[in-house]
Amino acid sequence: MSNRHILVVDDELINLEIIREYLEEAQYDLDLVENAEIAWHRLENATTPYDLVILDRMMPGMNGIELLKKMKGDDRFRQIPVIMQTAATDPRQVKEGIEAGAFYYLAKPYEPETLLAIVRAAIDDIEERETATRHALAHVKAMELLDQAEFRFRTLGEVGPLIEVLASLAPNPALAATGLTELLVNAVEHGNLGISYAEKKRMRLENTWEQAVQLRQNMSEYCERCVRVSIKRHFDRLVFTVTDEGAGFDWQRYLDFDPERMSDPNGRGIAMARMLSFANLEYIGNGNTVVATIRAGV
Repeated sequence: MSNRHILVVDDELINLEIIREYLEEAQYDLDLVENAEIAWHRLENATTPYDLVILDRMMPGMNGIELLKKMKGDDRFRQIPVIMQTAATDPRQVKEGIEAGAFYYLAKPYEPETLLAIVRAAIDDIEERETATRHALAHVKAMELLDQAEFRFRTLGEVGPLIEVLASLAPNPALAATGLTELLVNAVEHGNLGISYAEKKRMRLENTWEQAVQLRQNMSEYCERCVRVSIKRHFDRLVFTVTDEGAGFDWQRYLDFDPERMSDPNGRGIAMARMLSFANLEYIGNGNTVVATIRAGV
């Protein structure tokens, strides 16, 4: 299924063995260590870079939050996604982890399906980011001449080629690609296809998301819906406007990370995009139009 390289850090040997049992069957390449100091040494000396880190919060010596902050403060490891596993579910502690850079949370104890769903979601995000980055860097020079444009697309399969165009307009195409991909995918899934947060969570946990999206895409009530994306270049900024044909959604809930959804395999993308990719992100009306701004020269 996957040969992604995953570093697992936990001071409890039984927890390491449980994670090994759950994930080795999915053919992930695991490296298990007992403390944060060893983990940092492995990060610095890995012959094959790590794609993902599963990190226990509470450990003697350097704890999980300290290692996380150290990773996010180092250009070599800043982009590695981290799943923070913890028995501490106090909202303040969860917020601390999220603000330190843990975009995925796993509350102990957890079922195998939950661990696998969170890991799959993180790996999917990695692959989307890598694809978007490759696309965005393809035609940077030519797209510097574009002043304004409007595009229309319908399916998730069309997002990648469109990101190639849109993100190449930005000063940092890779960073723009991450945020724009999130907005365009949301416009299809939650906008035009009307997939709710709860439905996507269930699909992720059951590993049926891709099949369910394709099935709904072909239904008569959804198959003709389109998403429109406009781009306008100003002297000091780029403004992207994304509009879908759905009924909208409760977008206010997703602008920030919510501790109550910390262990869900979905629901963090808008907050990540707002924090990492855009100078400003504004939803209009019922949420089926979003305006994202990227500063020029940033």
